[in-house]
Amino acid sequence: MMTGMNTETCDPAELAALREIFAARPEAAPPAGWEAVRTFEAEHGVVLPEPYRTFVAEICDGLRAGPPYYGLLPLAQTPPDWGSDRPERLLAEPFPLTAAWLWEAEGDEEALSVEEFEARTDPVFDHGSLLLGTDGCGMYWHLIVTGPQRGHVWQIAGEGAMPFGPQSPDALMPGVPGFTGWVTHWAQGRSWFAGA
Repeated sequence: MMTGMNTETCDPAELAALREIFAARPEAAPPAGWEAVRTFEAEHGVVLPEPYRTFVAEICDGLRAGPPYYGLLPLAQTPPDWGSDRPERLLAEPFPLTAAWLWEAEGDEEALSVEEFEARTDPVFDHGSLLLGTDGCGMYWHLIVTGPQRGHVWQIAGEGAMPFGPQSPDALMPGVPGFTGWVTHWAQGRSWFAGA
């Protein structure tokens, strides 16, 4: 399990790094402002993790150029390919995972009925996370807002779910964990996956 991240107080160094990255991108959307952030939090029963919370309020609320491939979504939006028939997103419910789960590799989707499989995977997609954007082909980036992984960024796709930034040598997506680490990784033009 990944721990040790301060999600309650915005680190000035992280905020400065985010400001520098997005200042170089004139197409970045203006910040949402503190009133919009607090309204969103009240509607969903969560407090967004830092530094994302201050980033959206003071620096930027979306960028078509990324990250990820199809752009950083504005607060409260879902990608166009998310689907209208999905279960309700419950941000206040804890995100259910603490480690990568590649259900396709385990064959879980074939061993269970469709209903059983969806009952196990729907909370991974819809509980305790804010959608940051998509790389297409059903690969979505989520910022975890509740539960033990609060503040971490995960990629969740039809094949499974994995965190960005674990420090272990066998990590599928190594890097510096958290929103700032994820954005910095993208700004440096680095591949998300180890060995790619």
